[in-house]
Amino acid sequence: MRVLDLFSGVGGFSLGLEKAGMETAAFCEYDEKCRQVLKKHWPDVPQYDDVRTLTGERLRQDGIGDIGLICGGYPCQPFSLAGKRKGEADDRHLWPEFKRLIQEIRPTWVLCENVAGHINMGLDSVLADLESEGYQSQVFLIPACAVGAFHRRDRIWIVAHADSEPKRRQKDKTDTSGNRRASRLGATLGGSGRELAETTQNVAHASGEGLQRRQKSETTQGGGQERDQLPAGRGERSEPGNWLPEPSVGRVANGVPGGVDRLKQLGNAVVPQIPEIIGKAIMGAEHGW
Repeated sequence: MRVLDLFSGVGGFSLGLEKAGMETAAFCEYDEKCRQVLKKHWPDVPQYDDVRTLTGERLRQDGIGDIGLICGGYPCQPFSLAGKRKGEADDRHLWPEFKRLIQEIRPTWVLCENVAGHINMGLDSVLADLESEGYQSQVFLIPACAVGAFHRRDRIWIVAHADSEPKRRQKDKTDTSGNRRASRLGATLGGSGRELAETTQNVAHASGEGLQRRQKSETTQGGGQERDQLPAGRGERSEPGNWLPEPSVGRVANGVPGGVDRLKQLGNAVVPQIPEIIGKAIMGAEHGW
């Protein structure tokens, strides 16, 4: 399945979705430094710099077709509890551009991410927009600590499947193969959701044993090796070559400009293990696993 990765940042979505067996067809990212990171790790994947000027026709003219999934974490500032919460009045409200590309490309799947504050501001409108275009949606609240990171970081994940023609043209839609496929996805992710909830109960985060162990290992000689040997569920590499759920970076920049850039990029990124889990569920639903 080919993916159009919007609001790409440093590629957290694509890291996870490619681990699930998908292929990144193109990136769209406004920040130049993030595009440099993407170019380093995906040198052959086309990049676009502004979602407002990107169109389905432009992608087709560039030979980028057969998009099965569009993903992205559209800007959270309009909904974040840390901001002024202007919602649709915020000039950073770019969900309408995401919706436009969905209309123009008509992918089978849509995967979105945003802050938990979106639940009581703006989420209903997004789900209504998806439904009006014929997408059946489910929303999951998954914290970063559920996949082994050492902080909570609640985020909502919207998973939508093109189960029918747009509802405005087909009001009496009953069950279809698309509905059944989306139901399989819900069943698969429902189980994953319960497992994630149980994992969340066991993961030390915010303060406590987990952070203390992490801090101790980082100040011990040979700390990198010790971090790799932390017990299961504590952010270790479970297999050779796997990435850590939370990179080993300091919580202050210490006046180093490169550190500031990296912290900003990581702060805006998604934890790749979450789209990996969702991507595997999507692939399973798509192939009837």
